[in-house]
Amino acid sequence: MAGLQQVKEERKSAKRTASFCPSLSAILQSFHPAISLIFLAALACQPLRAQELPASVDAQDGQRAYLGACTNCHGPDGNSVPGVDLAHGQFRRASTDDELVEIIRRGIPGTAMPPGNYSAVQAGRIVAYLRWLAASGQTATSTGDPTRGRTLFEGKGQCLTCHQVRGSGSQLGPDLTDIGRMRRSSELERALVDPEKEVQPQNRMVKVVTRDGTTMTGRLLHHDTFTVLLMDSREQLRAFSKADLREVAILKTSGKSSYRGKLTPQEIADVVGYLVSLKGSR
Repeated sequence: MAGLQQVKEERKSAKRTASFCPSLSAILQSFHPAISLIFLAALACQPLRAQELPASVDAQDGQRAYLGACTNCHGPDGNSVPGVDLAHGQFRRASTDDELVEIIRRGIPGTAMPPGNYSAVQAGRIVAYLRWLAASGQTATSTGDPTRGRTLFEGKGQCLTCHQVRGSGSQLGPDLTDIGRMRRSSELERALVDPEKEVQPQNRMVKVVTRDGTTMTGRLLHHDTFTVLLMDSREQLRAFSKADLREVAILKTSGKSSYRGKLTPQEIADVVGYLVSLKGSR
């Protein structure tokens, strides 16, 4: 019971943080401070970029911890370390949950596995996520050549018209600079060929109609009882009071078309290979 109480207390005290790109920060500085604060609050409440969400709260917390700390070495698919495949329950030195918790907390001396600053409860949540990952039966997608993928991404695919990588491109869609550290290859492939299947809340579009009949559609950044904040097609932040709007419609469709038929299977694999290689600014 004491352990359960500790979990409850940690959940109550947990704080979610978020970051945004410096270029967008510069844009925000030109707005009224109140609008900037609304936008920052919206980012802080957005979930991490992961397609599948585990059913249990412990596994969800573990997923956030894993994506934030473990993917640099193990990768989002859990198979970047030779001889270890976390997504399929293949471990070198552990077979039980308690043994995994100890490795996460203490590390493995003489190896690249460092100790982690986690309580037993926090480490247990990471283990819960790894067990969910293995039980889900998801497999990594075969990836192609990252160099060819980058050429397709920037050329034939025209991906920079919506996305940004290392400061180059558009802010209309999610920044993909570190997408390879945050998303599994199977999720990236599905986003290319079936973008309507799952649209994350932070990536949804919104349509607003003012009282004079003006219609505007853009990427939804924040909305609450009184306000709507969006980024329009010219990458301008637009804030509206709901009292001045005739209609507010959150669009649950992606607005992005599938690359199935536009790119060959090999080209899609190459683009996935490039996206997987994106681990952050260099």
